[in-house]
Amino acid sequence: MKEERTICEQLFAYQDEKYRSFMIPLIPGIDEKRVIGVRMPDLRKVAKNISETKEMRVFLESLPHIYQEENNLHGILISQEKDYKACVGELNQFLPFVDNWATCDLIRPKVVKKHLSQFLSEIFRWMESDHVYTIRFGIEMLMTYYLDDEFQADYHERVCSIQSEEYYVNMMRAWYFATALGKQYEKTLPFLEEQRLDLWTHNKTIQKAVESLCITAEKKTYLRTLKS
Repeated sequence: MKEERTICEQLFAYQDEKYRSFMIPLIPGIDEKRVIGVRMPDLRKVAKNISETKEMRVFLESLPHIYQEENNLHGILISQEKDYKACVGELNQFLPFVDNWATCDLIRPKVVKKHLSQFLSEIFRWMESDHVYTIRFGIEMLMTYYLDDEFQADYHERVCSIQSEEYYVNMMRAWYFATALGKQYEKTLPFLEEQRLDLWTHNKTIQKAVESLCITAEKKTYLRTLKS
């Protein structure tokens, strides 16, 4: 427990009350008592300070955490893991405890770039989870690493087939298809022209695509005509 308190002390040393007040409304459903108010650069300082230490290992095994910033720190540490198998193991251990979009979306494991063929099976498994933020994370990883040279048409089918009433799942589905329109326009457009997505995700995809800087004005004009 000493190690855990030490990390909490480091986090509270960077507490910014103004930033805390700004963040609380942005994370619906989180008890404000769980928010310390630590900016991302300072979280990364703490991560650097404890990286590769016994203190870090104890922290990663001490789930669930109490504070939002502890979860964010956990996500940063996983993102920095250099061993692929260890990274996947840590993700599987941590994802069930992720309870908001802010923590979910900051996890960016770098090591998976060298293991994309292996990582794909993990992504598909996460996308079939019954946990909101595990599904969201799986879709986000597919969007982040597999819409360029690694793209296959089947990926769109998998995201399209996800049926959920959860806002944070469907928002990520819309983000995925909007991003795909910027990178794989011709292979993505039929999903909107044929109205393959539920109405909310369909319209949100178009909204996000129209806001994108990666899509031409001409394409945006056409996309607007597809809004239901």
